Amino acid sequence: MVMHSGPLVTETEVPLLEKQILIIEDESVFAGAVRKRLKRGGYNAEIAGTLAEGKSRIDEKTPDLLLLDMRLPDGSGLDLLVDLQDSDNAFPVLVMSAYGEIEDAVSAMKSGASDYLKKPIDLDELVITVEKVLEKDELSQKLTYSSKREQHAHEGVEFLGNSPAVVAIRQQILRLKQVTGANIPPTILILGETGTGKDVVARMLHANSARREKPFVHVDCASLPKDLIEAELFGHEKGAFTSAHAARTGLIEAAEDGVLFMDEIGELPMDLQAKLLAVLERRTLRKVGTTKERPVAAWIIAATNRDIAELVKRGEFRSDLYYRLNVLSIPIAPLRERGEDIVLLAGHFIEQSAKRYGINSLRLSAQAIQALRSYDWPGNVREMKHMIERAVLLSGGGELSPESLSLSGHGPADTPIDTELTLDNAELMLIRSALEKCNGNVSRAARELGITRMALRYRIKKHNLE
Repeated sequence: MVMHSGPLVTETEVPLLEKQILIIEDESVFAGAVRKRLKRGGYNAEIAGTLAEGKSRIDEKTPDLLLLDMRLPDGSGLDLLVDLQDSDNAFPVLVMSAYGEIEDAVSAMKSGASDYLKKPIDLDELVITVEKVLEKDELSQKLTYSSKREQHAHEGVEFLGNSPAVVAIRQQILRLKQVTGANIPPTILILGETGTGKDVVARMLHANSARREKPFVHVDCASLPKDLIEAELFGHEKGAFTSAHAARTGLIEAAEDGVLFMDEIGELPMDLQAKLLAVLERRTLRKVGTTKERPVAAWIIAATNRDIAELVKRGEFRSDLYYRLNVLSIPIAPLRERGEDIVLLAGHFIEQSAKRYGINSLRLSAQAIQALRSYDWPGNVREMKHMIERAVLLSGGGELSPESLSLSGHGPADTPIDTELTLDNAELMLIRSALEKCNGNVSRAARELGITRMALRYRIKKHNLE
């Protein structure tokens, strides 16, 4: 329970994390009115009456947005825009120009301004424009960060293995490179059991495509909250529902002309399946709370560990969406069917973990290699990675045996060994089973068990499963 040392914040109070806006305007009455209206909108606004004062304020503290008048006592706002372009300061600028100064506004836009308003300015319109400019800037920053992060994530991304199934996947990825520069590349459906590496294949498709410099947005359909899944995917306008205090860009739109990877597509609710089908057919989307259509340029890649054809037969997945997604499919073989790839991957994960934890001279014993080959690998590559990491941490170096890998038997490594029939043990086994089935996703596991996420969190802590 969190204790509050001060009064609770009510809905009418200004949020603690206010956006900082600097107003550079010499008309004090107008500047004061703008500041007052922005404060009512939840922004923290300060006023500078000259360019010199404005520059000094920017040097002291970089604002989230600058409201800049074009004509000031000590110079033109254009001069400041040029200076800002040459500096490391990166924040949006909204210029204000009087009637007859449209050329200044055009020049300002060419010099990097985000938008402009003509005086006399309607203050409500100004707040709406400020919201849009800040939202666009925030999205741009997120995508820039995401692009850099994904570029780093793509470094060294490869689907290891020499088995025919793995070689075929790598060849298919290279062949698809030729068509990814098209306006609308073919939709890809990646099929495979849990832990086989569907996300790795999706990232390889992105890294080896003409869109590799564009965003890669990973959407886990199974973990999206049911009551907000539509708004998360499609975005929403301000006031579209009770908690929509500001407009928000959805994940589909955030992918821009990059890649939208929809993992666990088989978990998408039926009503959302119809809306996704409309996006794929028309290549447009509609935010929650508006009738305006927005274009969708993203390359859509989907993945599932479920038998979609069987879901279609049971009426749990739309057949038309299945056919639309399954333009090209990439099946991934389970680890138990990949022969010597098992030993190859084990060696890779040993080397990776030993390097991470600074442990030297690690190798597999002949018995451990045989145990790896004999094991069924229900959790596939993901299970192996975690198993090896645990074994490396506990080994301290030397030789890894079947016992150190928890593979002395032929069942899963984490099978409970306490057979005493108690309520606690039964609960522990159920929770372990649900978490394993859901790849550690607490939200999905809670749904499987028919309890709340908070209740499952409590039981995970109780049984030291964190």
